[in-house]
Amino acid sequence: MPPNGAAPAPAPAPAVLISASPPITEATPHADELPYCVPEDNLAEQWLQDPSNAAPFLPAVGQRNLWEDIVGGFQLSAIKHARIQSQKRWFLRNPDYMERVSRRATRYLNYVVNELKHADMPLEIALLPIVESAFDPFAYSHGRASGMWQFIGPTGRQYGMEQNWWYDGRRDVVSSTAGAIAYLTDLHQTFDGDWLLALAAYNTGEGNVKKAIRRNRRAGKPGDFWSLRLPRETRAYVPRLLAVAELLQDRANNGLPFLEIAAEPYFTQVDIGSQLDLAQAAAMAGIDTEEIYLLNPGLNRWATPPDGPHRLLIPTASAEQFKQSLRKLPAEKRVSWQRYTIQRGDTLSVIARRFHTTVGVIKNANRLKSSRIREKQTLLIPAAIKNEQLYSLSEEQRLARKAGNSRGGTQRVNYTVRSGDSLWSIAKRFNVSIRNLAYWNDMVPKDTLRVGQSLTVWTRGADIAQSKMIRKVGYKVRRGDSLYRIARRFNLETGDITRWNDITRSSILYPGQRLTLYVDVRNSI
Repeated sequence: MPPNGAAPAPAPAPAVLISASPPITEATPHADELPYCVPEDNLAEQWLQDPSNAAPFLPAVGQRNLWEDIVGGFQLSAIKHARIQSQKRWFLRNPDYMERVSRRATRYLNYVVNELKHADMPLEIALLPIVESAFDPFAYSHGRASGMWQFIGPTGRQYGMEQNWWYDGRRDVVSSTAGAIAYLTDLHQTFDGDWLLALAAYNTGEGNVKKAIRRNRRAGKPGDFWSLRLPRETRAYVPRLLAVAELLQDRANNGLPFLEIAAEPYFTQVDIGSQLDLAQAAAMAGIDTEEIYLLNPGLNRWATPPDGPHRLLIPTASAEQFKQSLRKLPAEKRVSWQRYTIQRGDTLSVIARRFHTTVGVIKNANRLKSSRIREKQTLLIPAAIKNEQLYSLSEEQRLARKAGNSRGGTQRVNYTVRSGDSLWSIAKRFNVSIRNLAYWNDMVPKDTLRVGQSLTVWTRGADIAQSKMIRKVGYKVRRGDSLYRIARRFNLETGDITRWNDITRSSILYPGQRLTLYVDVRNSI
C-alpha cells in the first residue's frame, strides 16, 4: 500500500479469503502471519464464480502460459530468508486463496506484465497486487487506500489518478498500473537501485524507510531491508511478495492452484471520444454490464465521465463488434436526455440531486455560464438509458447502500410531500428515523420541505455486505481515536459504528481495540 503509515492488523472474524495489505474486507489474524486484505464474497465475486461468466484461463494449443512469462522475468527470486519461508507456510496452508486470486487476476495480469516489461522492471512486481489487494480492483483499506495497487488519495493524485464524482483513477486498471510503475521507479532511484527498500517504502512510506536506515547507520548497523527496524506489516510485506514468487516458481512441486492464464490480452482499450452510457456500451459489445464494471472499476456512475477519460476497456473478443457499433452511434445518442422544466424554488444543486448528476454536467449540457436559472426554463438532463439496477455504481445504488448502512433494509418508497408534512411526520409514518430520512435525501434534519417534493424512503433492505462497493473493514483503534473521529474518517455515522460493534456512544475506546466498519469505497476518497 503506498505510504499511509503502518496499517494495523485487522480483527479476527469468520473470514473467507485473505490477501495482503490494509484492504481488510474480511478480518484477518496477525499481520506477520498472513495477508492483510481480504476481498469479500460480494455480488461481483459471485458473478465471477458463475461458470458461464468465467474468463478463459487455459491457454489454447500453442499459446504461452502467462505464469511462465512472469517467472522468466524474475530478478529477485534468488533471495533467501527465514521470513520468506514463514510467509510461504501460510499460502501452503490456504491453497484456495491462490485459486481465487488467479481467477480475478485473469482480467488484469497480462496487461500488468506487459507494462512492467516495457518499464524493464522485475516481474515479481506483477505479483504485488496479490499482496496488496488479492487483485480486487474494488479493494478498500482502513487506511483509505483504494484499488488493486492500493493508493491513498494524495499519492494517487500525485501520480495522475484523478478522483471525482464520476471516476476514481485509483481503481482504474490503466491509470493505477501506470501510477504504480512510476511510483516504484521513483522509489527504486531514491534507494539507489535497491528493490527491497523500494517495495518497503511503497508499503510504509519513503520517510519511514529513510528514518530506519539513518537509525541503523547511527548504531553502526547495516542499512539493508532485512536489518531495518520497520513496522511489523512492512517486515512481513516484502517477504510475502517474495514468498508468492518462490511458490509460483515451484508450483509444479507444491501443488498450489495457480490457474493457468493465456499470455494474450484479455481486454482492448477503446477510445470512445465522449461520454457513453455503460448499459448501452455493454449491449454494443455483447457483454454483461458487470463485465464493463469489472474491466472499468474506476467508473462510479451509470456512464463514463463527461470530461474523460474517454476510454473503455472491452474484452478483446468483443472489441471489434463494439467499435463497429460505436462508429454507427451518433454522439448525441450516447447518453439519453430528459427535458426538465424548472419549478419555483429549484436550484441547480437541487435538480442535480434529483437526477443523480452534478451541477457541472447540467451547466455544460445546457451551455450555462452561471448557476442562475429561472422558473419555466427548460433544461436537458443526462439520464441512464436502462433500469437503474443494471448500474451497480449508480447514485441510486449508493442510496440503497446508505439505507443498508443505517437500517439493514432496502425496499424503496417514493413519497411526494403534501401540505402539512414535515420530516418528523414522514419519518413517523414510515417508522424510520428523521436522521436517516434526511440522510437518504441529501438533506439535514432541519431542512424545510415544499409541497410536491419527492423523497426517497427505505423501509426494508438487503444485506450491505452483498453490495459490490461496500467493503467490510477491520479497524484497530489508535491512540486518540473517538467514535466521532473514526466516523468522520470513513464518512460514516457514529450510530452505525455502535450498532455494528454492539457498543454504545458512551463506550470508551482503547488502543488496539478491534472494530468492524462497512465502508462505501466511492465515498471514501
